[in-house]
Amino acid sequence: EGAARSTRKEFIQFLHVALGSLAEAETQLILARRLDYQVEDTIFNNIENIRRMLLGLIRFLRK
Repeated sequence: EGAARSTRKEFIQFLHVALGSLAEAETQLILARRLDYQVEDTIFNNIENIRRMLLGLIRFLRK
């Protein structure tokens, strides 16, 4: 969806939306863990890696 944006500015905005969605998913997983559901640590590692990739792409596109 984001790749179909017509301008770089719009694409960057979409990447920020993706960051927000990632944060929402992370919050749900934290709550699930607090409720004693089993949530693998690798999921949180993946979330952090994805966050870094998104932020890196945003920084690159802003240059």
